[in-house]
Amino acid sequence: MSDLTLTDDLFFNRSGLDQNRTEQQLNEALQGAEDGELYLEYRQSESLSFDDGRLKSASFDTNQGFGLRAIAGETRGFAHASELSEAAIGRAAETVRAVSSGYGGTSAAAPSGTNRSLYTDSNPLSAVEFETKIKLLQDIDAYARSLDDRIRQVSASLAGSWQAVQILRADGERVADIRPLVRINVSVVVGDGDRMETGSQGAGGRVLYDHYLAPETWRAQVDEALRIALVNLDSVPAPAGEMEVVLGPGWPGVMLHEAVGHGLEGDFNRKQTSIFSGRIGEQVAARGVTVVDDGTLADRRGSLTVDDEGTASARNVLIEDGILVGYMQDRQNARLMDMAPTGNGRRQSHAHHPMPRMTNTFMEPGERDPAEILSSVKTGLYAANFGGGQVDITSGKFVFSASEAYLIEDGKIGPAVKGATLIGNGPDAMTKISMIGNDLKLDDGVGTCGKDGQGVPVGVGQPTIKMTGITVGGTQV
Repeated sequence: MSDLTLTDDLFFNRSGLDQNRTEQQLNEALQGAEDGELYLEYRQSESLSFDDGRLKSASFDTNQGFGLRAIAGETRGFAHASELSEAAIGRAAETVRAVSSGYGGTSAAAPSGTNRSLYTDSNPLSAVEFETKIKLLQDIDAYARSLDDRIRQVSASLAGSWQAVQILRADGERVADIRPLVRINVSVVVGDGDRMETGSQGAGGRVLYDHYLAPETWRAQVDEALRIALVNLDSVPAPAGEMEVVLGPGWPGVMLHEAVGHGLEGDFNRKQTSIFSGRIGEQVAARGVTVVDDGTLADRRGSLTVDDEGTASARNVLIEDGILVGYMQDRQNARLMDMAPTGNGRRQSHAHHPMPRMTNTFMEPGERDPAEILSSVKTGLYAANFGGGQVDITSGKFVFSASEAYLIEDGKIGPAVKGATLIGNGPDAMTKISMIGNDLKLDDGVGTCGKDGQGVPVGVGQPTIKMTGITVGGTQV
């Protein structure tokens, strides 16, 4: 059964909406507008949390609603409701119609279609019994506590959602997508005397829970969380100063996402608020650096068959061999910048308007062996994982905290350090990349990106890279 047929059943057969009447209301609402859509959404979500040997919380929610948008030039009219009815859509239509009143815009062409499917349309929430999920969390807790007598606390959680969307346009085009999403997280607290440290690990994607029911899968999450906690337990204060820094593969790509990726989103560049504004064709990174945003990777957390405007996702090269070659675009910003939409129009839910957002953003691999990169550093810092960070899109300035880091001494990994932060400017840091590894790795599927109050699932990644002259903030006295 196609996604369009499944969503027709949800939004028209069960809700009581009449498809023909809904399309008529949409046409009337968008009369004179250049673009716009009716976005219908149905979502089921659940979250289970296990802490200190017992189920701490369990929730299950069902939400549905619509968002109606009309676009005229740079102006956007948007209205939403959690009620799927002709009356609610009619009220929303009256609101957004004001945007295009008296406006004589030319209607934008519909997005090109796609027949591909990047993930299952099965519902992960109903595919596994509730008791099985609880048993998994119990097994995680018991296994973790059996590994080391220094463990003080174990927390584990499962989260999943099943989202069905249908996007209707005034030209009669309809696009549907059904999106599963699951995630597992494990956190371990270890202690030695008065000192306690934490390690966390998680994984997820647009798959079903059954992948994580396999013992070899969930045990790997526990083992990694414990490993990180024990590394931090033995860590020493981090030094400070300017030094060579090696970033590990995978999740450290979150720094690329934050410090560079947001600056390549179309709205910031159209408004000239990004440090990358107007720089297409210029060298903005070291030679060999190629940055890609790819929403077409099967089963990945950040992937989308179509974005939230109905545009098929794509593999978009943003920086190629150090040269800025493109931005990520939704439909409105692409039209205003005389560029093509890139499949990056995303929204958190029907109650939010779409805007340019990342999907899976990563740096392409180079040719260097990671061991060769490490051996080239006499004294420096190896950052294997990051925690939180802050970025100023306008200036590119960033501060990132390393959750797992080590000193590099004479080309080898030395003692673990605690409290290391990387401080710098995104575009400047990109020019300081001197070696790129051949070990590209994507993160394990836990990323959520925030922008203008909206959160969407994303992926990040990179190979091992070496950066010269990076400022490191430390805690060493």
